[in-house]
Amino acid sequence: MPSETFWEIAKAEVEKHRSNGSEGDGVEIGEKSVFFIGSKNGGKTTIILRCLDRDEPPKPTLALEYTYGRKAKGHNIPKDIAHFWELGGGTSLLDLISIPITSDTLRTFSIVLVLDLSKPNDLWPTMENLLQATKSHVDKVIMKLGKTNSKAASEMRQKIWCNLQKDHPDHELIDPFPIPLVIIGSKYDIFQDFDSEKRKIICKTLRFVAHYYGASLMFTSKSEALLLKIRGVINQLAFGIGKSKSISVDQNKPLFITAGLDSLSHIGSPPVPDNDIGKFHARSPMELWKKVYENLFPPKSTNTLKDIKDPAKDPQYAESEVDEMRIQKDQELEQYKRSSSQSWKQIELDS
Repeated sequence: MPSETFWEIAKAEVEKHRSNGSEGDGVEIGEKSVFFIGSKNGGKTTIILRCLDRDEPPKPTLALEYTYGRKAKGHNIPKDIAHFWELGGGTSLLDLISIPITSDTLRTFSIVLVLDLSKPNDLWPTMENLLQATKSHVDKVIMKLGKTNSKAASEMRQKIWCNLQKDHPDHELIDPFPIPLVIIGSKYDIFQDFDSEKRKIICKTLRFVAHYYGASLMFTSKSEALLLKIRGVINQLAFGIGKSKSISVDQNKPLFITAGLDSLSHIGSPPVPDNDIGKFHARSPMELWKKVYENLFPPKSTNTLKDIKDPAKDPQYAESEVDEMRIQKDQELEQYKRSSSQSWKQIELDS
């Protein structure tokens, strides 16, 4: 008799909690982590500040930044703590993904992928590179844990699948992301002025990607109403409260689709004439959607590393004593280079 799959075990576990009346308590005492990744200058910092009620201008994120928030649930009850991580540089600093995601944090970890809707040509490569790198690292963490503690690794996989099964009881997923994922399309105020056909293609594609990974999908902008809706979603990830069951799939309005409420039948087929679909040779549904999307919005071949600024020259991190020493050492280095060059020239003349 074949052994149960993780999905079957997770489904049974969820049903057990429901029968015990524990579903809907909405909170878990402890700590959770939310990791913001996505487009460079896409608005990640703004969303975090809004969620934490911090009225301060957002600063550029140079590498990996950390902050935290607390929320009280009542009298004499310890406050929940949420750890907020943010990866800067778009797709140029993928190696830093491994820092916040560890075997100790993975059980209560969530990913928020922020994509700049105003730059549709950069959207797919940004999304693909970041999600692949994150998924690869999560798989490595679980695999490494399995070598040292197979029971803990098995329990971790089971808990991850339990969380997914709560949102997707019908199992209409294609390849669920290993940890909770929210996809946010930012700069909707610019996107809403796009041509109607372009908006339709982008919306359908993002809906498919979100459904494929078992993720929530929503659009936001500088609008206070939209930011409040996003704040509610982040609060659910960070503190386990206020889960929304809203859905808006109208391409003429900001999308808002909670995980599990969309379906492939509602999303439809890739936006290409039926007689042309055979021209796109693909091995999977995701690859097909990618080829169709990039045929309409070709990715720009840019070197992401060119845009990285030197933090030592950023005025917001200025420290007089350190900067003066840096200038001195730079001058000494230049002097050394000049003297070395002259020495080599003299050796060449003598020989």
